[in-house]
Amino acid sequence: MARRSVWPRPGGGAVRDAGARAVAFARARTGHQTRPGARRIAAGGLLWAGAAAALGASGDRTARRAALRGIGAVAMASAVTRALARPAAAKVPPLDASGHAASAAAFAAGVLLEAPRHRLVVVPGAVALTVARIRSGVRHPGDVAVGVAIGVGAAALTARWWPVKPGAAAAAAPPRRPAPALPEGAGLHIVVNPSSGPAWSADAPDLSERLRSLLPKAGVTVAEDGQDLAELMERAALRAKEEGGALGACGGDGTVNVATSTAARIGVPLAVFPGGTFNHFAVDLGNQTLDDVVRAVRDGDAVVSDLGRARAPGGREQVFLNTFSLGVYSDLVGARERLERRIGKWPALVVGLAQVLATGTPVSISVNGTPKRLWLLFAGNGIYHPAGFAPTYRTQLDDGLLDVRAVDGAAPLARTRLLLAVLTGTLHNSRVLTTAQVRNLRLEVLEGDPQYAYDGEVTRAERGRLVLDKLNRAVTLYRPAERDQWLR
Repeated sequence: MARRSVWPRPGGGAVRDAGARAVAFARARTGHQTRPGARRIAAGGLLWAGAAAALGASGDRTARRAALRGIGAVAMASAVTRALARPAAAKVPPLDASGHAASAAAFAAGVLLEAPRHRLVVVPGAVALTVARIRSGVRHPGDVAVGVAIGVGAAALTARWWPVKPGAAAAAAPPRRPAPALPEGAGLHIVVNPSSGPAWSADAPDLSERLRSLLPKAGVTVAEDGQDLAELMERAALRAKEEGGALGACGGDGTVNVATSTAARIGVPLAVFPGGTFNHFAVDLGNQTLDDVVRAVRDGDAVVSDLGRARAPGGREQVFLNTFSLGVYSDLVGARERLERRIGKWPALVVGLAQVLATGTPVSISVNGTPKRLWLLFAGNGIYHPAGFAPTYRTQLDDGLLDVRAVDGAAPLARTRLLLAVLTGTLHNSRVLTTAQVRNLRLEVLEGDPQYAYDGEVTRAERGRLVLDKLNRAVTLYRPAERDQWLR
């Protein structure tokens, strides 16, 4: 005898009565809750929170991003399924999407968007849970299908605010430049800055000892409290030049900034070992781990990079590898980075933006001779992606261009419009944001004493004129040759 389905379909009074009885029975089993699926959704959320914690504990930066995206998608999918489960009127049964299926699909799709290589970790569990919901008879296949669609849609929607970084987003390899091959590190002089903060990798514990074991003939100097980092880099670079070797730097973006400026001025290649909290430049370069850099040093594989430069005519000069900013951007970056590892980049950006807009004021500056009131001015060393307010990565480090983004502080309701545009993911189309790609930019502070920031370091802006431009292909950087294959 064919098995009768316990899941009635719409189409008649008897069916509606049966549906109402089923809803009443479900409510009785869950203590007459107005949201019958709430407990099941919460249980599913805990399951995927555990999976996210496991990915995060792996020590892999991409896995952490995938876990955050997956959890964000689960939160959105759960909100939708709860809303659908709420009856519009007392006698109308709710539309019952499967919360478990929605959460499973949301987490799996979110992880796959960010880190496809982790598919074997999440996909089998998500598929097994979804199939189990159907086979058990607890859910009609249609409810499960609706749940899966909601979950996949939620994962896709996260990319509107937090764009997915392509797997091949490391800097484009050509043009390559010859660099000394140093099989055991002879001629390589590395300066390690232990105050840069914990690295995003499993290599974090005692980086100096790990470097000595990987490159036994390299000179490794660990900066101590109170020592002048620029002076240590100078000495190491001069020794490297005498020996026909290279300079090495292990630390965060501030440390790498000092090392790059020194290497370009003295004329030696640079090996960037990620040893800071965020390592933005090392990630864009493609050196994600110590082993990647060591392999490039041993084989003599290197590329070139531009340096951004901020200089006051007749005054000081400051290079930047990643970004230069004026206005509240430095406060925003600080607020975002304090929250980023806990709640994800986009939520941290929104919270940080709300904080700085509430307390900050626009700056009065002249841009290429035109007076402006700006909340911030951002200049990237090379074109950043995505377009909009949250530049994340570069695909090329030698394009000769500055990526300029400015937020107008003189427009009516500028603060409100800026925050709403960020929340809705429409800032790239907003009139409060101006973007340009240029080779140089002339700035002059007209009023006040604003701060500017370069590569995470904050300083006071000098009164008078400031010129932003590029030193094209100014530094040689070790980078594994096999990364090139991603882009061919």
